[in-house]
Amino acid sequence: MDNPPASVIFPPMHAEHDILIAGGGLNGASLALAAARAGFSVLMIDRLPPEAQTASDFDGRSYALAAASVRMLQALDVWGAIEGEAQPILDIRVSDGRPGEGGGLFGLHFDHRDLENGPMGHMVEDRHLRPALLAALAAEPGITVESPAEIVAQRAEPGAIIVTLADGTERRARLLAGCDGRGSGVGARAGIRRTGWDYGQSALVCAIAHERPHEGVAHQFFMPAGPLAILPLTGGRSSIVWTERTAQAARISGMSAEDYLAVLRPRFGDFLGRISLAGARFSYPLSLSLANSFVADRVALVGDAAHGVHPIAGQGLNAGLRDVAALAEVLTQAARRGEDIASPLVLARYQQWRRFDAATLAVATDAFNRLFSNDNPILRALRGLGMGAVNALPAARRGAMREAAGLSGETPKLLRGEQI
Repeated sequence: MDNPPASVIFPPMHAEHDILIAGGGLNGASLALAAARAGFSVLMIDRLPPEAQTASDFDGRSYALAAASVRMLQALDVWGAIEGEAQPILDIRVSDGRPGEGGGLFGLHFDHRDLENGPMGHMVEDRHLRPALLAALAAEPGITVESPAEIVAQRAEPGAIIVTLADGTERRARLLAGCDGRGSGVGARAGIRRTGWDYGQSALVCAIAHERPHEGVAHQFFMPAGPLAILPLTGGRSSIVWTERTAQAARISGMSAEDYLAVLRPRFGDFLGRISLAGARFSYPLSLSLANSFVADRVALVGDAAHGVHPIAGQGLNAGLRDVAALAEVLTQAARRGEDIASPLVLARYQQWRRFDAATLAVATDAFNRLFSNDNPILRALRGLGMGAVNALPAARRGAMREAAGLSGETPKLLRGEQI
């Protein structure tokens, strides 16, 4: 996809904006679009130049977009640009096993035909999603993008928050949204502390081509060192998210392509026939990081800046998009009532809507990782019995599917495919 990058505009000093977004990644770009479509003037500041984010090798990740996230991208007029590159997830199969032994006796099978809303989600590669979002930003008159630029200081004053850039100039807005990742500078400068820990694991990420069709089925194998996800992509390929202990992951990352595949094959199995690498390989350290507060004086944190979780359930980006949808709706409703969009009362509504859900997700993914990332025979038996029990209960399966698809709970309008 050759979508043009977002235009780079340098606004005059002390330009006034409703919302200033720190970070031009997927969450930042989505928030900018949602806010601008609701009538807010938006300034987005990103330290990376647009051409770096649209390079074909920028990021090897693919995303399992839940059904609700797809509806949100439809509402933002982005989905049409990437739908042809998106692979529907029709089934999910979960099993417990060891390298070279295949799955255990019990497992889980989620079939999209049990969900009234169609596919549980779609797999989309970063190299398609990111350029589509940047192209949408460039076409939106309510958004100003300034990059490369870096925020080095911020201060809240009555009615405004002011940020200082690395070149010494300042920008002013009513609200500062931190979409700047787990090491959020916005959050740190606002005095927000974080809770979290390192998992001692790393995710090895790549795409593979395979001999047999995947039929739209996503697989999750729980191995003693960590989960192995095999996620369907278009074109006879699958995305691999392969968790190993940190030292082992570093050793595997340094291997030749042939040796890398030799280690992967026993874990992967032969159900898709012969496999080969299809593109670059990446490795990411895994940790949990949860902001103790999602808001501060004229500040709101979004996405990984608020919560970084284990990828065991593939919910990281979906959780960030839920933040985006909730914050955009809270701010829009406040503006229509004539409230200060960054008042403590308004920001408290956003935090109340999102922090419990995000903390629950963090706890759940942490517990699943600890429960499954081991070879304890007692826990293995309990895991098998638990998965078998859920699989035997249609209502329990449907409930888990609706939760994963983002269709349960108090859902913001954008996630229902509606305009705010």
